[in-house]
Amino acid sequence: TYPAVKMHLHPHIPTALKKELSDWHLWTGRGVVIAFAALAGLTVVVFTWLADHAMAQFFIFQQSYWWGPLFWTPLSTAAIVWLTLRFAPGAAGSGIPQVMAALDPQASGSVRQLYVSIKLTIAKILLATWGLLAGLSLGREGPSVQVAAGVMHHARRWIPKRAQISEHSLLIAGGAAGIAAAFNTPLGGVMFAIEELSKKADQRSYSLVLVAIVLGGMMGVSAYGNASYFGVIRVENFGFALIFPGILVALSCGVAGGLFSRLLIVSLTGNSNDWFSRCRKNFPVRFAAGCGLVVAILGVVSHGDTFGSGYAHNRAMLENNSDTSSLYVLLKFVATWVTTWAGVPAGIFAPSLAIGGALGNDLAQLTAYANAPTLIALGMAG
Repeated sequence: TYPAVKMHLHPHIPTALKKELSDWHLWTGRGVVIAFAALAGLTVVVFTWLADHAMAQFFIFQQSYWWGPLFWTPLSTAAIVWLTLRFAPGAAGSGIPQVMAALDPQASGSVRQLYVSIKLTIAKILLATWGLLAGLSLGREGPSVQVAAGVMHHARRWIPKRAQISEHSLLIAGGAAGIAAAFNTPLGGVMFAIEELSKKADQRSYSLVLVAIVLGGMMGVSAYGNASYFGVIRVENFGFALIFPGILVALSCGVAGGLFSRLLIVSLTGNSNDWFSRCRKNFPVRFAAGCGLVVAILGVVSHGDTFGSGYAHNRAMLENNSDTSSLYVLLKFVATWVTTWAGVPAGIFAPSLAIGGALGNDLAQLTAYANAPTLIALGMAG
């Protein structure tokens, strides 16, 4: 027999445990955070549903009346920009930079209110969905981050002050839950949170934030299952033959990404004194209509390929069911840039995947690489 071993608890542990369990402020705060995390995830699920159906309705319209977008897209773009400037200027853009600005430790409460709120959440959902209904080249992933952050930020009104849950933690939980639900990747949201939490010394609600993120992501998984927008990417005959075309894809995506970023910086800062910058500043609604017309023309020229987020086009390429034009990369590049330049609430992640995937497909044909889906996947990653 083994001798009896007496376990002695530290005298402070029972006291701390009793205090923890009896603090209703703390548990109320945690309950509110969990409830709003689920609500944030469900909000992104609703947004995803609306965006997908809006895009489907546009393509039905476009296939029935090929000339319809030449009128509908410019009018819609002008209306979206007018509504954005008039009622929700903080909803413009992709959404992720706005959440990052709200996370800045030096940002005051009034500044945060400009970028994340329930009002902006509703506006972002409606305006971004309208953008897809108009056939603009945009995605819903970046906007989903701002949408979820706005829902979580609203939770601060219901959390007791003694719960010690900071506004910063709520924003991280909301933004990361948006990433988790939008991309169907709870771990992606957790990684975002870890990166942001590591920048701040106060980590009292660290575990609660991670639970909230996973719950937000699980809302998306519960609604759509283990969904895959692109089907199964089959990588075959992986070997040294991939090195040269793989490097070409990496370099091409790097150049394209750098050029796109530079174009956005120059276009959106408005520091240039050229005619386009002056027109965008002085007549933003007219400028938006002009941008919408450019997107419509590009869509008509490409037989509808450049309209929307680009998911369907990428999936068709991966399944080898698409006769991709060699001009697709250029046309989609310009359509996405012009859409963002117009000033509508628009994410650029999905169109970037489409451009990168098409670059990989073009280089697979150029180098006669046997397994095009491999280079398409590398292009999407790039």
